[in-house]
Amino acid sequence: MLGATILASSMTFIDGSVVNAALPVVRAQLGASPSAAQWIVESYMLFLSSLLLVGGALGDQWGRRVVFIGGTALFGLASVWCGAAPNVSQLILARGVQGIGAALLVPGSLALISANFPTKRRGQAIGSWAALTSIAAGIGPLLGGWLADRFSWRWIFLLNIPLAVLVIALSLAKVPESRGEQEGGGIDWLGALLATTMLAALVVGLIDAATVGFGAARVVGYLTAAFCSLVVFIAVERASGHPMIPPSIFRSPTFTGVNLLTLCLYAALGATTFVLPFTLIQIHEYSIVGATAAMLPFVAVMAVLSRWAGWLTDHYGPRLPLSLGPTVAAAGFLLFSRAVRPGPYWSSVLPGVLMTSIGMAISVAPLTTTVMTAVSEAHAGLASGINNAASRVATLVAVACVGILSGNAFATGLPIVSRAAALVSLLGAATAVVLVRGGVSETRQSGDASHSIAE
Repeated sequence: MLGATILASSMTFIDGSVVNAALPVVRAQLGASPSAAQWIVESYMLFLSSLLLVGGALGDQWGRRVVFIGGTALFGLASVWCGAAPNVSQLILARGVQGIGAALLVPGSLALISANFPTKRRGQAIGSWAALTSIAAGIGPLLGGWLADRFSWRWIFLLNIPLAVLVIALSLAKVPESRGEQEGGGIDWLGALLATTMLAALVVGLIDAATVGFGAARVVGYLTAAFCSLVVFIAVERASGHPMIPPSIFRSPTFTGVNLLTLCLYAALGATTFVLPFTLIQIHEYSIVGATAAMLPFVAVMAVLSRWAGWLTDHYGPRLPLSLGPTVAAAGFLLFSRAVRPGPYWSSVLPGVLMTSIGMAISVAPLTTTVMTAVSEAHAGLASGINNAASRVATLVAVACVGILSGNAFATGLPIVSRAAALVSLLGAATAVVLVRGGVSETRQSGDASHSIAE
């Protein structure tokens, strides 16, 4: 069961990291403008971010395994379209369909773990998921980068096909079905439409602002539409009998705090890892394989420390790792500003990679465990969806802001982007200190392990 969730999650992580590394080559071969290059990433993130909550709710109501398998199949078919896309427009559309598939499978992966592992073992199970996913997500982009360098960038998408087939086979054979308590409820399609409209208008406005400025009429129009969609979305969620985001789920300060931390941490990471490949390929003249391999120490550190970080949360509580991790990551983001200067890998790039990876390793497993423990098991899919949506929305908005920060000069804009990332990461650490409360793990397992943080 764990293997299927790891492989499926790895596909979505691989497509994020390897596409970033190959983007300079894709942009050159397809003649994409800077904004079109951003949309190759953003179209995937847009639908993934806005529909994750629907994916989690569908899993809770229709069956997590069914939705998980359906999402995997759609992701695989969309990967075929990406690999065959003849122009930028079709690639952007195909990436959007990939995002829809990912939105169905991603929340299901953690919800299935939560449903099939008891509370005492859940932290270590999620730690194993994080560690093994990191290894797979590190090897996958390296293989994809080699295929892109040796043959074509199209192979980075075609690589998903055998993985999708294997995930479906394992899921049918090994994964038990599970549902939430409210399996007969409706799906908030209006909320999903409003969320997608809001994020699309926000991203278009931010990307356009990098070229024409915030004072341009169309930018003002897009940002106004985003704000209005947000207001209507909040009103609809409050009035809906089956809201996509039930307001009551945010009554827990821990749940609210961890999701705010997620926004900060993944915005910082998303902006930095979007710009870094441009710096490595265009300034340092790395190959796609070289740019991808530059992040392998990140993967190694995550793989080594993630299970330990999950154990740490189980025994000593979430507040320490969730405040320390983002602080260490902030130091790593600052170190990335050195990568724009000529120099060997070990002095210009490696320090930022190592420091950021340590910070993320301390943060990720405790963050995920805390989110899943802060709600009842019946809402595991919803909680996973909200937290994954927070991380994807953070990346979506961060990548849209990169052009504003760098003036669309992605290769040379790393110093200012990395400094902004450090500030955002420190904000996340402060959020964890203020809002994250102690949970079952801080009782040193002496109390009733069935109590959730929210209780």
